[in-house]
Amino acid sequence: MQTEKIKFKNLEKWEGMLSKCIRCGYCYEHCPMFKYTRWESDAPRAKNILAHGLLTGEVELTPEIAEKSFSCFFCKRCEAACSSGVKITDIMLDLRRDLVELGYNGPGTTSITARSCARCLQCVRACPHDAREFVDGEGIVVDPVKCQSCGICVEICPIEAITIPLSFGTDKVELERRAVEFLHSRESAKVIMYACNWSYHPDIQNSRLPESELEEKEYEILVNLCGGRIDQNLLLTPFLNQAWGVLVGVCPDDKCNHNGPEAAKKRVKRMKETLESLDINPERIHLVQIPAGDKQLCQAEIDTFMEKINQMGPIR
Repeated sequence: MQTEKIKFKNLEKWEGMLSKCIRCGYCYEHCPMFKYTRWESDAPRAKNILAHGLLTGEVELTPEIAEKSFSCFFCKRCEAACSSGVKITDIMLDLRRDLVELGYNGPGTTSITARSCARCLQCVRACPHDAREFVDGEGIVVDPVKCQSCGICVEICPIEAITIPLSFGTDKVELERRAVEFLHSRESAKVIMYACNWSYHPDIQNSRLPESELEEKEYEILVNLCGGRIDQNLLLTPFLNQAWGVLVGVCPDDKCNHNGPEAAKKRVKRMKETLESLDINPERIHLVQIPAGDKQLCQAEIDTFMEKINQMGPIR
């Protein structure tokens, strides 16, 4: 017996746009999820193909397929790189609307709130996308269509009751682990740079020569979800593990959709004060604002900071 084809009424209007994808793969070279997992199914191109398959009935809707559709950091680097002009983010949002109506809610990269929530409503007030609300009898409810996975709610929660289930290496614990690992694995390691996912993301290298893994690196770029998620512990960890300095890269003030630069500036200022109180040069931590995808400016800021740090030498 043939099952009835599922209707995706919000996705239907994108049928022509979905067909424009030429499968070139430029999008996945910039996707933070693909960079972390290296699975094609996590890349924008694959999600475009899945959306087309769901619309035509060639792909069966399963919880696993739905989960892929709820996983996105909304950096839109895929759209900027798309040679066919496919509006991948808008397509995924309409697919989410359909999935929610069909009873699927992810969560994917959508933030969720634990039962231990104190109901202080700080996350509701802080969410720049109006994705969180308090519902009597249910607690804090998150709209999986409005949530853009910036993680500001995660950092503002006083009892750590909010998480993003699939962080793809951008959560605080993973960033701290990778910072410590880099600083202790190479004698040349000096600086950790926390780079905002929306502001800058290093290009991918699909192939490497074996000897490239042994290259002496003086700095490591760790991609954060948003400048607003950088907390004091994340800034302090490198200094506690023999780092010479920390560089923080965020969006320009008028380009951030999550109010991240303002929060990052306050935390970097506080860390400068902490370093100064310990008789450590506060210039060892520095914040730069970089427009989306401006690799040349980012590299210039890194080079300038590294020159300054090398002149200072290690912390004694």
